[in-house]
Amino acid sequence: MRLIIRSDYNEVSEYISTYVKNRINEFKPTKERPFVLGLPTGSSPIGLYKNLVKYHKNGELSFKHVVTFNMDEYVGLPRDHPESYHSFMWHHLFKHIDIEPRNVNILDGNAENLSEECARFEKKIKDIGGVELFIGGIGPDGHIAFNEPGSSLMSRTRVKTLAYDTILANSRFFDNDINKVPRMALTVGVGTVMDSREVAVIITGAHKALALAKCIEEGVNHMFTVSAIQLHSKALIVCDEDATLELHVKTVKYFKSIEHVINNLIGAENVGLQGNVKKYPSPEVTPTREAFYNLPFNR
Repeated sequence: MRLIIRSDYNEVSEYISTYVKNRINEFKPTKERPFVLGLPTGSSPIGLYKNLVKYHKNGELSFKHVVTFNMDEYVGLPRDHPESYHSFMWHHLFKHIDIEPRNVNILDGNAENLSEECARFEKKIKDIGGVELFIGGIGPDGHIAFNEPGSSLMSRTRVKTLAYDTILANSRFFDNDINKVPRMALTVGVGTVMDSREVAVIITGAHKALALAKCIEEGVNHMFTVSAIQLHSKALIVCDEDATLELHVKTVKYFKSIEHVINNLIGAENVGLQGNVKKYPSPEVTPTREAFYNLPFNR
């Protein structure tokens, strides 16, 4: 797992949006081989979407051959309701870019048969070859998508009853009235997210610090479903300083030191986007053993 720490929400958004842009461009998607992207909603990805729109308008990024699958949708909320995730995604991203509407996949919370809708969604992901990069956010209790505490870590897309804490947290989008918040949602499962070839999670704010600490420093636990990404071979978390408040100091220093080594000793140009070493530095540019241990670390 990689943990990237930035000073605030804006820097987190800049990092993750640049990462997504570079991943899509490096993939070189085509009609026959599209880039399949999993997307979240809520407050965490708004800065990401704003930057992606900017990149598209600047000619730096095209979504012509990108297929998206959203994590979740409320049950019973009209599709055109301002707080439905259909409305959220079109407002913040889709209507501003060149994505083909047929390539947008969002669960239908008003389907006649919700179980069949979930099965259809899973089948569509499988038929297209799986998700290349799934981006997620978390709740203060560590849930990813709407996989509330206690959810099976093998779960698939399904109908889920929302926890009271989630309803309370989401009431800020419904005039702070919990009675207006839907009680159920359709959500991809933890297993669905884990099947993707890469997972990137955005975590910001002091109110999510405990969840981040549980995910990074403790074991896999169904009470903090985001912790399942410890078992993923390509997992990335991008967080701000506030979210690290519950981490041990040595944990924060450790992950910052890894980034320092990559940028200043190995060379960022020698490391791929997913952290793989593309090219080992030559002896001419690699410090000697003695020089290496004498190099100062900027803290």
